[in-house]
Amino acid sequence: MARVTNAELLAKIAQLETENAALRETVRGGAEPAGGIDGLDGRIDAAPGEPLRHRRGWGWTLLATVLIVIGAVLAPVSAVASWARVQLTDTDSFVAAYSPLADDPGVQAFVTDQTVDVIEQNVDVAGLTSQVIDGITSLGTGPAATRALEALKGPATQGILSVIRSGVSTFVESDSFRQVWQEALRLSHSQLVATMQNDPKAAIAVGSDGSLGIQLGPIVERVKQVLSDSGLTFAAQIPAIDRTITVAQTSSLPTIQIFYNLAVAAGSWLPWISLLFLAAGVLVARRRALALVWAAVALALGMVVIVAGLAIGRLVFIASVSPSLLPAGVGRTVFDTLTTAMKDTGVAVLVLAIVVAVVAWYSGPFTFPRRLRGFFGSGVAWVRSAAESHGVSTGRTGEWIYAQRTLLRAAVAVIAAAIVLFVRPLSPGLIIWTLVIAAVVVAILELVQRPAIIVPETADEDTPVISVP
Repeated sequence: MARVTNAELLAKIAQLETENAALRETVRGGAEPAGGIDGLDGRIDAAPGEPLRHRRGWGWTLLATVLIVIGAVLAPVSAVASWARVQLTDTDSFVAAYSPLADDPGVQAFVTDQTVDVIEQNVDVAGLTSQVIDGITSLGTGPAATRALEALKGPATQGILSVIRSGVSTFVESDSFRQVWQEALRLSHSQLVATMQNDPKAAIAVGSDGSLGIQLGPIVERVKQVLSDSGLTFAAQIPAIDRTITVAQTSSLPTIQIFYNLAVAAGSWLPWISLLFLAAGVLVARRRALALVWAAVALALGMVVIVAGLAIGRLVFIASVSPSLLPAGVGRTVFDTLTTAMKDTGVAVLVLAIVVAVVAWYSGPFTFPRRLRGFFGSGVAWVRSAAESHGVSTGRTGEWIYAQRTLLRAAVAVIAAAIVLFVRPLSPGLIIWTLVIAAVVVAILELVQRPAIIVPETADEDTPVISVP
């Protein structure tokens, strides 16, 4: 009997495993080698001793295409619905997302200007100043002093207005304003749900004519308290303010409200429905590996629609905002804050879809990926044999890993899928790192596994026979 080295046997096993896996994928996917399988065109022998079954017809391909298209169409809608549901049910996440608006210089300047305007419209600062000076002159000041006091009315009025603006600006830039902002967000549960449901206590209000505005009442009340504490007693005369600053006017807002509420209602189950359609399309396909690639591509296109839609919506929103009502910079900040979470989710799912497409292509029964897998398997076998030739071996542990390799690979795949499905927030970084770690784990398992080596009594001592489970 010719002597065969361990390295040659391990390399041969790796080659056979690669060819076996490719053949299994070909059978599962419905593709056939030239001439058919077992010499029967259109029929596949499922297992030894079982009757032959006919290959699926074109109707299955049509059904798979319809299911994948439906799932891909539902994907953008489900992503928006899922984002809306999270925003409405997780108050802490909402507050954390929208609190940074209070620190934006553009938002602070806008709130300061509008608050000062409201105070000037409701408090006659010039009249109060004139009354004070007239009261002094009525006590019997001389002509020269009276003329001097009369000349001071204008500067005194401007000085008081400057003090008011300084007080409001100081408050808006302080931690107290951030606290008021967070309290307003938390009390209304979320700025978004208040806007869509027309909550009168919300910081944002939507009119029946489609006007979008910011309410100043809560902010003015806190400013009154700050001014009074600073010694400006006339601040107590500022009445309760019930004013909404219109920042946009569009007839589509009421329609958006309707669709938004529908999306929120479906937010908990629609993503799973979309995934179910995509998975069903893959399962009924004649060539499942190819169907999985196309399903992932379709999902990626759906996420591209979301990202592109947000970019277009941003332009439309900013264009609809009147510069006299809201500076363009503030409009961009508000829109970006509102849609950041949804955009991040869309980008993350886009990355996930691309990853799934690449993995499905690499593991499928396609010629080039098959060669790549064979090259990788041969490389791993060479490294393993080289290590064993130097006395480095995983022994029985490696044999157990080899025997359970299918179960271990499935466990890695299930854990990685669970992380992507259930860990939130979903981000491109999470997806990429999950893929990288899973790939490293699989590579390590491939490297440390060791086929069982048995030396039969009839064989030469140096001629190993490898038993493949």
